[in-house]
Amino acid sequence: MNRFDFAPYRRSTVGFDRLFDLLENASRANGSDNYPPFNIERRSEDSYRITLAVAGFKAADLEIVAQQNLLVIQGRKGEEPQDQGRYLHVGIAQRGFERRFELADFVRVENANLEDGLLVIDLVREVPEAMKPKKVAIGTQQTLSVVEPAAHSEAA
Repeated sequence: MNRFDFAPYRRSTVGFDRLFDLLENASRANGSDNYPPFNIERRSEDSYRITLAVAGFKAADLEIVAQQNLLVIQGRKGEEPQDQGRYLHVGIAQRGFERRFELADFVRVENANLEDGLLVIDLVREVPEAMKPKKVAIGTQQTLSVVEPAAHSEAA
């Protein structure tokens, strides 16, 4: 497994610990299970969509939890009656899953829909007004006047 060593960067930067932790966790997660398959789409500058293929899951089988900077999606299959017949081939996954997505600051879940076996989660980045960049107007400066030196008395 190829791993990138962030130690030299950690030694020379301050305040980027969370970023390096995210990158290290993502590289560890890449080797794990890829179920269920998903897409991440950027719909506009501040709008994103995550689509998970959750065929066979009902809305009651899915749980979406949004915490600060973390979105956790869990699927737990309910017990299916076994007397419906014997499967000769099982190609549709019936196992539960947990998928985690790290979210940037100020990203929140706007809505979630389940349709045609696809779970669609819309995300929006809403930066608070206090955190948005502001243009500062330059006011007119008072004209400076030259201060005359005090008159010296010529009587010496």
